[in-house]
Amino acid sequence: MMTSYKNIMEDIERTSKKISNKIDMVNSPAHYNSTEIECIEAIAAATGDGFEYYLQGNIMKYLWRYRYKNGTEDLKKARWYLDKLITEVEGCYDDKS
Repeated sequence: MMTSYKNIMEDIERTSKKISNKIDMVNSPAHYNSTEIECIEAIAAATGDGFEYYLQGNIMKYLWRYRYKNGTEDLKKARWYLDKLITEVEGCYDDKS
């Protein structure tokens, strides 16, 4: 039985949607982990103590632009960077009275 062009194109479209639904642009975008080390790990290693400020800058960037660029996705990215910052500094600044 010969498959019609329309059926082939519908199959391609369904497969494409399945693939794009699995891509997580917030927690693990493919363009940042194409090698054995994730980009965020390399930045942490390269910036040392400055990594905390790098994270703060990204939080500000995504909060600043979410209304004009990627909406909820940018808010999720800001939250990702905030969670990362919390993990990095947890306990460092507590009880500073």
